[in-house]
Amino acid sequence: MTTSPDAHRLSDALDGRRIVLAVDRRTEELAAALERHGAEVSVAAALTNIPHVDDEALLSRTRELIADPPELLVITTGIGMRGWFEAATASGIAEQLREALSGATILARGPKGRGAIQQAGLTAHWVAESETAAEVADHLRTMDVAGRRVAVQHHGSGADGLDELLDEMGAEVASLTVYRWGPPRDPEAVRRSVHDAATGRIDAVVSTAAPGAARWLEVAREEGVLDGIRERAQAGDLVLAVVGPVNAGPYEDQDIPVLQPERMRLGSMVKAIVQHYGQQPRS
Repeated sequence: MTTSPDAHRLSDALDGRRIVLAVDRRTEELAAALERHGAEVSVAAALTNIPHVDDEALLSRTRELIADPPELLVITTGIGMRGWFEAATASGIAEQLREALSGATILARGPKGRGAIQQAGLTAHWVAESETAAEVADHLRTMDVAGRRVAVQHHGSGADGLDELLDEMGAEVASLTVYRWGPPRDPEAVRRSVHDAATGRIDAVVSTAAPGAARWLEVAREEGVLDGIRERAQAGDLVLAVVGPVNAGPYEDQDIPVLQPERMRLGSMVKAIVQHYGQQPRS
């Protein structure tokens, strides 16, 4: 990627730094933000984010919820909530869905989910400030959900344990996955990125989603370079930048240190990368 002509150079903190975006969404925005500080940016997303706009299973489950509305709704991602209503709008049932959900107690896994709930004309009654499924689970344990109909909108991997918890607590669970993860757009770029990360041809890898990070590490293992990535990261020669603790999980499971901003926002992550390199002496 190259900086657009009208982009303003903000600093030279990332001059000479080669950064890979292992990211499928908002890549142009991220690249521009890093290039304004001098970085050379490329993209190698290990998974693609696939909306379920035409997914009949999602629409069928949505119609079931319209016919038998939930008492409790758990929203785990803002993009998932928006995608759900986009699919409902395309099928002409958005107003019916909004009405069906209007009587539910709605929980959100973070501010992005709350914002999407509000955009849909609904109200979030509780928000997980840590933006983790674990905090949502802890809150659910304080509620009496036995015999209640609960709808859960999952993130792309769907592996957050909420369905299982609710089932154990006696709830009637309606599960929705509004987007899923597909194969990479450019598999060769992904393979090249893991080798470059292991051998020192890149300085940093940026990730914004746990499934994508996990798959990138799987490719590194398949290519036989995971140990090299771990060694460079532990030595401080490779930065693995993530947007939050869930995103950090796959790296931490492999004993790979990460750079994580205090606030779980893309802008905060870019700022953390800039500050990290801005404090280092030039080689």
